[in-house]
Amino acid sequence: MTSRFTELTVDCHDPETLAAFWCEVLDFTVIDRGEGKVEIGSWVPTIEDIRARQMPPTLQFIQVPEGRTAKNRLHLDVSPIDGSTQDEVTRLLALGATTTDVGQGPDRNWVVMADPEGNEFCVLRTLAPPQK
Repeated sequence: MTSRFTELTVDCHDPETLAAFWCEVLDFTVIDRGEGKVEIGSWVPTIEDIRARQMPPTLQFIQVPEGRTAKNRLHLDVSPIDGSTQDEVTRLLALGATTTDVGQGPDRNWVVMADPEGNEFCVLRTLAPPQK
């Protein structure tokens, strides 16, 4: 018996706004919506695909009444694929992200940011091909 990692759920106040932000960050699309929830992904999951192999998980944004009370215990890491880490940080700031300090210290090779509702995520090293 086994399970598959199929979705990561984020509690939030405004699922539509956060889904739109993360669609821009990750080049995902909305694949499902309902009352107080939006699901985004890079593909439309089917039971057959999920049973056959591990597929990339989707992100679900679920509306909840309470706010965040402490540092996230789980967060996303993203890696730029077609520009530098700093270029990606600049792009994400323009989309509504902010930089944040969670005690990471000055000697790091990643940037800690927060989405429009304050959920932390990290921008890691670039995966873009080296410039010639």
